[in-house]
Amino acid sequence: MRWLKEPLLHFLLIGAGLFVLFYQVSDKPADRSDRIVVAADDIERMAALWSRRWQRPPTTAELDGLIESHIREEVLYREARALGLEQDDTIVRRRMAQKMEFLFQDIAQPAEPTDAALEAFLQQNVERFQESARFSFMHVYLSADRRGGQTAQDARLLLDDLRIQGAEADPAAVSDPLMFGHRFVDHSERDVARMLGREFATALSALPVKQWHGPIESGYGLHLVYVHESVAPRVPALAEIRDRVRTELLSEKRREANEAMFKELRSRYEIVVDKPGGERLANLTAPSR
Repeated sequence: MRWLKEPLLHFLLIGAGLFVLFYQVSDKPADRSDRIVVAADDIERMAALWSRRWQRPPTTAELDGLIESHIREEVLYREARALGLEQDDTIVRRRMAQKMEFLFQDIAQPAEPTDAALEAFLQQNVERFQESARFSFMHVYLSADRRGGQTAQDARLLLDDLRIQGAEADPAAVSDPLMFGHRFVDHSERDVARMLGREFATALSALPVKQWHGPIESGYGLHLVYVHESVAPRVPALAEIRDRVRTELLSEKRREANEAMFKELRSRYEIVVDKPGGERLANLTAPSR
């Protein structure tokens, strides 16, 4: 009777006992069912997904394998629920909550907006759609690392020469090296700020065109600047950005509908929060967003 002392046997017996115990204490017997139906629609969906992935329809054997995989998943899913394995599982909770969010999105399909609604949305959200200022300019860069205490004086002397030359000046001939170059054509204020800093871009927007100015400071040093063209920020007409306005309006309507549905669901529950330290908050309202 050595086999009675085998650890594997003990392990299997303990596992079987736990399995029976789980069935006895499970609080969801109503969720179990002894019938699994694989509908024709399910099979068509499996075949369509296979075809989309492999660019060909599945063979008979492959389709049988897909059906068997579906049955296996369904059996294991039902048994897991019967054992209550979905309880207190963070991943499962998040996945089910996510599926409810997806369900909200399917239900909350707003009506197609009219042009009047789009125009009103555009005017109410000007900051979302405003185009940045744009500049075409050239500059001479003076490096404090190279010039030291002479940097400011060099800038003043160069500025006098550049004003005489005007638009014909060649900034590269008198500029210290800089990775960004010396001429910029139709760059947005955001692009300029990313390269030379927000303060430089802000100063650039205030400069009159067709003349040399400076020195203007950046994180790299001093600059003498000639602005060829400066285009002020503008809000495009609806006809120019209709698709973008429509997309954002519909997205906002969906978010509002989703939030309204969630608040309705939330109102069905008494919310109690036991905070650390013994403080209890009850019947909490949803925070505004």
